[in-house]
Amino acid sequence: MSVLRLIAWCLVRLPLLILIFVLALVMSSCTMLGLNYASLEVDNKPAASPAIDVPVLLNSSQQRAALMQKFEDILYGPWPEGMPVRWGTARTVLADILDGKGVLKEIPVTVGEGAGARTFFLVVALPKGEGPFPVVISETFSSNCSVFPEYPVTSPDGSACDGSDMDGIVGSLVTKMFGEYIALAPLDQFMEAGIAYASFYGSDLVPDSRERGPTVMARLGGPTEPTGTLMAWAYGFSAAIDALEAEAPIDPDGIAVIGHSRYGKSALIAGVWDWRVDAVIAHQSGFAGASLSRSHTGEGLQRMAKTYPHWLAPEVQPWLDYLDELPVDQHELLALLAPTPVLLGNGRRDVWSDPNSSFRAAMAASAVYEAMDLPGLPEGGMQQDFRPSAGIAWWLRPGGHSIVSEDVDTFVAFLQAHLSDPSRRVSAVQNREKRVDSAQ
Repeated sequence: MSVLRLIAWCLVRLPLLILIFVLALVMSSCTMLGLNYASLEVDNKPAASPAIDVPVLLNSSQQRAALMQKFEDILYGPWPEGMPVRWGTARTVLADILDGKGVLKEIPVTVGEGAGARTFFLVVALPKGEGPFPVVISETFSSNCSVFPEYPVTSPDGSACDGSDMDGIVGSLVTKMFGEYIALAPLDQFMEAGIAYASFYGSDLVPDSRERGPTVMARLGGPTEPTGTLMAWAYGFSAAIDALEAEAPIDPDGIAVIGHSRYGKSALIAGVWDWRVDAVIAHQSGFAGASLSRSHTGEGLQRMAKTYPHWLAPEVQPWLDYLDELPVDQHELLALLAPTPVLLGNGRRDVWSDPNSSFRAAMAASAVYEAMDLPGLPEGGMQQDFRPSAGIAWWLRPGGHSIVSEDVDTFVAFLQAHLSDPSRRVSAVQNREKRVDSAQ
């Protein structure tokens, strides 16, 4: 066949070739696109490993510290203990939002010291009233302009926001794929519930970039710099708590952190390393979050760590071909979180995040909660009814990797169960005391 005839043959069949290519691409990416269903069977899957020695973990501060150190050494890199945090005076953006339901404020927060220090703007919506209010702190994928599109908060370049980054065709497609609240803050629901809502853009602290992220972390200027962005973003939650305790009428015994996907991973880390966190919502946190590293379903830790090497410590790379020998796994992270209540949100079609191994991690960690005389993971399997008051609350809805209205309702119910009820607030103090006692 001559070259000209070959070209003609290809041109005639070009639409068919394109269709075949697209179909092959879609079929190879079904898991990522949410076209498959997560398995609901757990009895035929391996139990979480290594096994947790519950009495030792609860009664030996050295063992607890050693386990946290393993996570730092192998997976996340060091917690940046002593990293300077400074903040400015809270500025009132609008004194009246949502027809009198709340007030919107903004606090500049600086992490680090010297030329490499980074500043992000923490936007805080407070219910009307004197407070103190329970608060949930969110770390997001999008700039504050997209999270609070109707309000003149500060954009990354320092000017006042004028519209959303999610406007236009691209933003509409992202919202269709990942849900209405992938960027937009659900302020109405939280103000109605009497819960303050604070949010900041994670990339303002450390860029989500394999090139820029490590450079920014190395220049922060603290006594210990983070080496993985998940740990750095977790420290962002801690810095936000510092600022809120100083500048806003929040209840110090009613502080929750929330994150979706990569920021769900960081929310779990913050809950372990910062004891001021009274509740954690980790929605579809996946690998290096609540899903087991030894699992071969979905994205997998190996693929994640090679695609986003800046998320984790460089020391994890040699382990990626030997995950069955990894000295730690994520059920142990959930165990370290006890007795802090945690909501693990999942979508049945979000096979990429592997809800099945997340449930098995929760099963293994539940024994630690129960040993502390607290409710752990309820019975009923992966399709159990949602129980917001559980120590490990499990939420599995239809759909994929997204944040939709029913997720927000679930988040609010969980926070009300653990932070808003006065008796629960007393319980939060007692739980913190249990945690301190177990580490002494």
